[in-house]
Amino acid sequence: MERLSHIDEGGRARMVDVGEKPMQIRTATARGTILMQAETRTHVAEAANKKGDVLTVSEIAGIQAAKRTAELIPLCHPLISDVISVRARLTDDGVSVTASVRCHGRTGAEMEALTAVSVALLTVYDMCKAVDKRMVITGIELVSKEKHDE
Repeated sequence: MERLSHIDEGGRARMVDVGEKPMQIRTATARGTILMQAETRTHVAEAANKKGDVLTVSEIAGIQAAKRTAELIPLCHPLISDVISVRARLTDDGVSVTASVRCHGRTGAEMEALTAVSVALLTVYDMCKAVDKRMVITGIELVSKEKHDE
């Protein structure tokens, strides 16, 4: 069994040294869903929310969150992203969010993609909580992670 990369030999948390790793093009995609009542979904579809367009605001929040991931996750390296894409769409039972991040760097972009999805879904929750107290955020997962030479 491999040991955890963020734990040193003494069992203390540490930031991984990526200085010797090669610069590569790295991409990651994550997704997640928020389940809601049919009435809430209709509310979102009709842009009837007092706080604004739920899907657009959640996408912008996801992009903003991806850019600030290293500020939120203590041992995460800061990345300069080439592109961040966040898409929120209505489903039969709520809203699905997919986020993709691409960067040139020494470490992957999966934390940024996962953070983007999480915050986008939390934004939907925040914007709809006044009309639906039973929403459930679920299925946040890394869909793909790739790296290749520049």
